[in-house]
Amino acid sequence: MEESNQKFVVGGAIAAVLVIAGVIYFWPKSESEQPIAKTQTPVAAPQPEADYPVPAPKADAPQLPALEGSDPLFADLVGSVFGNDTVQTWIVKNDVARHVVVTVDNLPRKKVAERLKPIKPIPGKFAVSGPEGAQTIAAENAARYNNAVRALETVDTQALAAAYFKVYPLLQQAYVELGYPNGYFNNRVIEVIDHLLATPEVPGPIQLTQPNVMFEFADPRLEALSAGQKTMLRMGPEHAAVVKKKLRELRSAFTAKAPG
Repeated sequence: MEESNQKFVVGGAIAAVLVIAGVIYFWPKSESEQPIAKTQTPVAAPQPEADYPVPAPKADAPQLPALEGSDPLFADLVGSVFGNDTVQTWIVKNDVARHVVVTVDNLPRKKVAERLKPIKPIPGKFAVSGPEGAQTIAAENAARYNNAVRALETVDTQALAAAYFKVYPLLQQAYVELGYPNGYFNNRVIEVIDHLLATPEVPGPIQLTQPNVMFEFADPRLEALSAGQKTMLRMGPEHAAVVKKKLRELRSAFTAKAPG
């Protein structure tokens, strides 16, 4: 668990909940970074199969901006759900929808896309305890996630879902452009939520090994987990329980049948 990688994941499961909501996450694009690649996949290509369809926009709903000009809308939604301070502190400045989609799509993988960099990493360094050769994740490491988890716990789930549904057509377009012309983004969202909920619960301190510079989980079954699941373990069982509770709430909200 190299420190740079630990900062890069930035509480991936916490970020996932916010990202999945479609309004905010902790990974911005640096000034030197190249924009996320945009494919030429036509957005109007065959309609994807929606196992978990989102509510259709209301007839009187305001027209969404073009994807290329949608960043102000995401900033407004962040302000309305999380407060305006969050806009200044956390939100990415460019290509918000595309960053959201790439991040969600990568959470079940071994690594998250390298072009997504954290705006403010979880403070402090990855804390370990014990003598060399018998080290574990230190109990105090969980404290690094306190503020993020607390903010997540107090956010209104229905407000998050409403924001997600509002911008969903933009996220769907970004998902198609990412290389899934027949994919339905909410299907992937639910798949990612279920994947994070399946993170194993490990009793007692988690044993580490350090074959090189990086720390790894000593148990090969844990080391084989995805980036998102590993972060669920790093944040500690109490925080992971809070995140899983919010994930279950969001899953319910994202799969609810539209009235009528």
